[in-house]
This record gives sequence, structure tokens and C-alpha cells, in this order.
Amino acid sequence: MFTTLKNAFKIKDIRNKIFFTFLMLAIVRLGTAISAPGIKSDVFTNWYNGMTSNKALGFMDRFTGGSFEKMSILALNITPYITSSIIIQLLTIAIPKLEELQHDGEEGRKKLTAYTRRVTIALALIESIAMSVGFYRNGNMIKSQNMIYCVEIVLALTAGSAFLMWIGERITDYGVGNGISIVLTINIVSRMPQDLGALYTKFLSNHSIVQKVVYGLIIFAIIVAMVVVVVILNDAERRIPVQYAKKLQGRKMVGAGGAEIPLKVNTAGVMPIIFAMSLFQFPLIVSQLVGYNGTGVWGEVLKYLNEGNWFDKTAPKYSIGLVVYLLLMIFFAYFYTSITFNPLEVADNLKKQGGFIPGIRPGKPTSDYLNTVLNYIIFIGVCGLMIVAILPIMFSGLFGANISFGGTSMIIVVSVILETIKQIESQMLVRNYKGFLDD
Repeated sequence: MFTTLKNAFKIKDIRNKIFFTFLMLAIVRLGTAISAPGIKSDVFTNWYNGMTSNKALGFMDRFTGGSFEKMSILALNITPYITSSIIIQLLTIAIPKLEELQHDGEEGRKKLTAYTRRVTIALALIESIAMSVGFYRNGNMIKSQNMIYCVEIVLALTAGSAFLMWIGERITDYGVGNGISIVLTINIVSRMPQDLGALYTKFLSNHSIVQKVVYGLIIFAIIVAMVVVVVILNDAERRIPVQYAKKLQGRKMVGAGGAEIPLKVNTAGVMPIIFAMSLFQFPLIVSQLVGYNGTGVWGEVLKYLNEGNWFDKTAPKYSIGLVVYLLLMIFFAYFYTSITFNPLEVADNLKKQGGFIPGIRPGKPTSDYLNTVLNYIIFIGVCGLMIVAILPIMFSGLFGANISFGGTSMIIVVSVILETIKQIESQMLVRNYKGFLDD
């Protein structure tokens, strides 16, 4: 990886793209420090710090890089865009017109991107209105009980989310990597120093040298093990061999040869965790923002949804929420894979091109075989995801260590870094090919 970056900085075009990416990310981090107008940011921060038992707000702040805790103009960050992308992907199944656009090449993708932008603005508007209403009801958080301040809050938060969406697209077009993913990654990474400091205070400070070394090695080993598992999940794949029959073209037989169909073990990526966690966190976040005190039947339901209660030794019944969470992850792993990979379409394309899997007849038998293999490797992949997702929650519940570089965050950071490095390598390769052709 370091060799790739070193070589990339020697090439002017790629070096400029990397510098442009860093400049955009610097602007993102600068926006985090600018408070939204109309809000008493210090009052909100104190309220947020008092909600230490609610992991949902921590989840929100983790994805916004501290913007939510400070209630800056980027408090919503790119979460509306992520939700919008998920909605559009799901609607491509239910709406035939959107499914056609998905297969229409570049023009279809541009229209889907335009729809995603509109839904993003709509979601940001709805979320900012809901938050401003919550602030208005809690008069201490806004500068005055005046609706003008609520309008300012709505406009600022919506504009901030739209600006970050624009930043992400600019990085994609003129920088390196996927801009939205990189913005999300820098938000997560920005919280890591604070988390490491919290771990040091919790487990290492006020201990002897020997205890510090032992505890430090254990924490380091856990983090390295999680990174290794994520890297394996990201790169592991099952390769299905394919043979192509010879065809008569003129007087020659052409087309014979072999190939492979790579099926990723973690086909759905981080989406099962995001889907499942979003369903759990949304009611918790809304209940806190509207000032719900958590009493009654609904308050009991919220306790099952709160991951902070899943490993509570004094109330083991709330671990039922963990079981439901894992079942949702399995469901969404298979569901999302069914959206992104169609075995029947792959089998039909193989048949049209004269390809076949050795020992499997073309057509439906090939589709059934791919389905069987896919179901098997999806289960392996989601088991790995569950391990990565549960470890930080268990560590937090049993030992009281609140960290943001586990589970979803770890998968996103490692995956984005690996994909960005691969894109830089591909750009270097293309440039070398161009230089060879020019000569």
C-alpha cells in the first residue's frame, strides 16, 4: 500500500487528484467546527453528553465525525444521502421503470443519480424540520422561542447535507476513490483519537506498568484481529470455473478458452449491518430528540432496541434484541445479494456466449448451481459480519468501553481504504498503457 502511494505521488495527474481529495476533506472537517445558526451549541453538547446510556446518538455522531455532537451546519452530514441511496436501490425492485434505468448504461445511471439527489434533499429537509421542532419544544436549545430560528436551523442543516453531497461527487469526479465513502471514512477516522484516549483512561491509566502492557497488548490484539477479519471478508471470493465452446468463424474455430465467475464471500458488504442497525437506531434517535422519557410499553421496547442493554448482566432479557439484530443481518444479507446479483441472468448470458460450468448443464441447472453456491458463501460471509459487529458491542457492554472503530465503522474504513488503493493502482496502470501507446 505504501509503495503504491509513493509511486502515485511521482505521477503529476494522480498527485493532483490526491491533493484535491485532501483539500475537500479539509473543508469537510472545517465545516464540522461551524455551529448551526439559532442553536445554543454548548447547551446541546451538554444535553448530548448527558445521554451516555443511549448508543443510538453515539452511532449518529460516529457517522457524522462529531458534527452531530457539536450541532454544526454539517450535523446531518451524508446520512440522508446514504439512506436515499438505499431507498433508490430497493425501489429498483418494485418499480420496473427504475429497473430499466439501471440497465440503460451511463444515461440510466445519471437519471438514478438525479433521483438520489432529490430524495436526499427531501430526507434532509424532513430530518432538519423534525430536529428544529424538537429544539423549539425544548426552549433551552435555541436562542429564542422564535420560529425564525427554526427556519434558520432547517435551512442550515439541509444546505450542509446538500453541500457534503456535492463535495462527495466532486471527489469522485476530480479526486481518487468514491467521494461519499471517503467523506464517511474521514468522519469515522476523526473520532478514533478520542476513542483511543477513552480506552487509555478506562483501562491503562492509574495502573502499574505491567498491567498497562498486558491491557495494551490485549486491546491491540483485538483491533488487529478485527482488521484481519475485515480484510479477509473484503477480499475472499469463490471462483466458479467457466469453459467456452469453440465456434466456427470463417474457416477457423475460435472462442475456446476458460474463465472464472468470482463470487465474493461478503457479497452484500456492510449493507446488512447498516440496514439492521438503522431499523434499531431510528426509534431511539427520534425518542431522544422529541424528549420522550422512556416510560410505558414503548419505553420497554426501546430498551430491547438499545445495544447498550444487550450485554447487561443485571437484565439479560434485553439480549433478545441482540438475537433479533443478528436475524435481521442474515435476512438483509440474502435480501441485498438478491438485488445486486441475479444467477438467472448470469446463466442466460453464459448460455448466449457459449459458456458453461464444467459438469453443469447450461440454463436453469447453471442458475440453480449458482444459487446453491451463493447461499452457502453468503452464510459464511454474514457469520464473519456478525463476529465483527458483535465484538465491539460485547466489549462495550461488559467492560464499559465505548469505541467507534468496531463493527460497521471498521468494515467501512478498511473497505474504502482498500478500494481507493485499488483505484489508484488502476489509474497508474492505465497511464502506463497510455504512455506505451503514445511511444
